[in-house]
Amino acid sequence: AYELVLRLKDAPGDFAVVEGVAQYDVTNEDQCGYIEPATGTAARITSQEPVELRKVADGEYRGTVYIDRMLDEDYYGRGVCKWEFTGAGAMLKATGAEGETRFLSFIEAAPFVKGETETRHYPRSDYPRVNEIPDYGASGQEDPTKFRPELQNSLFSASLEANEVRQ
Repeated sequence: AYELVLRLKDAPGDFAVVEGVAQYDVTNEDQCGYIEPATGTAARITSQEPVELRKVADGEYRGTVYIDRMLDEDYYGRGVCKWEFTGAGAMLKATGAEGETRFLSFIEAAPFVKGETETRHYPRSDYPRVNEIPDYGASGQEDPTKFRPELQNSLFSASLEANEVRQ
């Protein structure tokens, strides 16, 4: 088990929707997965499992991720599918209203288990919505200097990190 920590810095407002997810992918779908009849190829098998993120302080949320949550099984009578944890993410929305910007962040499995931090930067002007693009999925930038110079002083960030839970 790992504690997933989401920290917001300089957020332009509150987020009523804060959802976490853990992603798992099958590593051997060619040997075990469903074969698409039209192409004869194996379909990718992935699962995004919800992670409850609880607010513990202003701008800080925490939840538990189990990297071994998915069980290896034979789903299609072709052999046992092997699952692997591939990362965790968060999605934020101002109020949850239709059309609002979805602020997305994700940390891959390797930095996740090492306890590293993944930070994404977003323009504050995208909150609560980007008027021209309803339900915009803002992935942000790791490097804030990638934004136009006039936006660089009006960014907020979302950082994800994980710590192994020891008992």
